Amino acid sequence: MPTVTTGARLHFGFQNLALAHERLYGGVGLALAEPLLVVEAEPAAELRCDDEAARPYVERVVDVLDVPGAAVSVTERFPRHVGLGSGTQLSLAALIAVARAHDLTADARSYAPALGRGGRSGIGVATFLQGGFVVDGGHPTERFTAEPPAEGDWEVPPVLARHDVPADWRFLLVVPDVEHGRSGASEDRSMRDAVERADPGIADEISTLLTRQLLPAIATRDRRAFGAAAARLGRLNGAWYADEQGGVYRPPAGELVERLNDVPAITGAGQSSWGPTVWGLTTVDEQQTARRAGQDALASAGVEGTVRVVAPRNTGADLTE
Repeated sequence: MPTVTTGARLHFGFQNLALAHERLYGGVGLALAEPLLVVEAEPAAELRCDDEAARPYVERVVDVLDVPGAAVSVTERFPRHVGLGSGTQLSLAALIAVARAHDLTADARSYAPALGRGGRSGIGVATFLQGGFVVDGGHPTERFTAEPPAEGDWEVPPVLARHDVPADWRFLLVVPDVEHGRSGASEDRSMRDAVERADPGIADEISTLLTRQLLPAIATRDRRAFGAAAARLGRLNGAWYADEQGGVYRPPAGELVERLNDVPAITGAGQSSWGPTVWGLTTVDEQQTARRAGQDALASAGVEGTVRVVAPRNTGADLTE
C-alpha cells in the first residue's frame, strides 16, 4: 500500500506584498520533522476516505488524476489552519499516494496549481519536495495583482535558495487554543486587502534583511543571527497585516512572542503564517528549558494550548510501498 509521510512547515513571511515591485509574495520558511502527516491509499472503483476533513482534498486529487477512485486513510495528521501548512501537505501527500496506488507517477510541483496550491507561497510545495530552509521567487506582479489569476492558472514559484537546517537546531512550537487562522475565502480577502495597502518600503527593508542577514546566517549555521533575522522578517510582515489580524501579531501571539524573547535559551521567536502557532528557535541541549518557557508563556497569557519541541527536516516527503 503506498504510504506518504510528510511534516509541517514554518512560514516566516513574504519578501514583498507591494504592487509597486516586479515580484509579489516570495515566501520564506522551512520544513519540520514533526508534527507528521501520514496518508495511505489503495486503488478503488469509487472514492472512500475515512477522514471527512481530508475528503475534499482527496476528491480533487482523484479528479485531477482522472482515476475512478481510491480508498484513502489519514493515519496521522496535524491541526488545520494553525500556521503549519497542513492543506498543502495533505493535498500533495494524497496526490502521490493515490497516483502510486494506480501505478502512476505524479510530479508534485507540476500538479500543485491544479490542486489550488502554490498560488501565493511556494514554501509548502518546496518543503514537501526537498525539506530544509527555502526562499522562493514569488510571482510576476503583472499577473498577480490584488486580484490573482483564475485558480490553477499559475506556476509554483521557483526556489531561489535552499539550505539544510543544522541538525542540532530545534524549534519550539506553541499552539494556543484559540480561533484558527485564516484560510480559504477569508484568507484571500485579507491578503487582497493587505496587498492593496502594502508599503513598498517594507519590502526594501526585507530585501536587505534577507541578503545581508538571513541567508548568510543559514549558510554559516549562525543560530543566533538566523533567529534574530527570521523574527525581524516576521515583524516586518506583521506591519503589512496589522489591520487584518489586529496588530503586528495575531492575539495572543504577540504576548507569547514577548515572553519567549525574554528566555536566553530561545534565540528568535515569531508567528508562523496567520498563526496562531508561535515558534522559537533553540538547541538540542536547551530544548527542555525552551519547552518550559512555552508552557509558562501560555500560562502568562491565560490560554490553554500545546507545546512541543521539534527537529528540522532536511529531506522531502517519504513514499513507501
